[in-house]
Amino acid sequence: MRFTGRVAIVTGAGGGIGRATAARLAAEGARLVLVDWAAEGLAETVAQLPAGTDVMSAPLDVSQEDQVQSLVERVMERFGQIDVLCNNAGISGSGYPPIDQQDRDEWARLLDVNLIGPMLLSKHVAPSMKARRQGAIVNTASVAGLRSGAGGNAYSASKAALINLTMTCACDLGEWNVRVNAVCPGLVETGMTRRVFEAAREQGKGHKLGSRCELRRYGRPEEVAAAIAFLASDDASFITGQALPVDGGNTASLNLPGMKV
Repeated sequence: MRFTGRVAIVTGAGGGIGRATAARLAAEGARLVLVDWAAEGLAETVAQLPAGTDVMSAPLDVSQEDQVQSLVERVMERFGQIDVLCNNAGISGSGYPPIDQQDRDEWARLLDVNLIGPMLLSKHVAPSMKARRQGAIVNTASVAGLRSGAGGNAYSASKAALINLTMTCACDLGEWNVRVNAVCPGLVETGMTRRVFEAAREQGKGHKLGSRCELRRYGRPEEVAAAIAFLASDDASFITGQALPVDGGNTASLNLPGMKV
């Protein structure tokens, strides 16, 4: 029960890693503020939480500062504090077009959601965390932000930038005992990666999913949520400015095409 009495905002909570994170934090006693732009997904997440969970849900677009500021004001009115921020909301884009086929509008939208969104949430929760001299922010980046081959150009660039934002924010907020870290999931089956899994299974290659990970399997949202909960908890009290791969060992090797059988 590491989060008893604590208030946690989880964005992208309408499914996948965000939903799993909400469930994990609730199971450990957190009071929750769940955010997603899909109201239906949010309702499904709320319905799956343990009975008695103190939860507030808010459909919004994390890239719109007026909506983010309004959310934080409402959270402070209701709970009076914000202890944890999990910036999980993200989008993947249309696929893997080469650089000479990139679409500027898609880049703008990916950066808006994957980078500007976490920046805005962090900006508006930071004052309350600094005032209480405690808090933890955990950003969901990706192994795509660490090396190529795990995502398209725009997605990878947005996650690399989010990792750097994690480090710079950690430097900004450390003297107030506010920690900022990131998790970098590898291949995990979620709504965002569903097309990858479906395509592999349709081609009879489902058994190869995760084969390039050292654990020889893909991950589950709950496994990423466990890492997020650790970084958000006092168990990680001396960890800040770090990007933790949760990828079955995928980034521990060269992982070049054809190198593993």
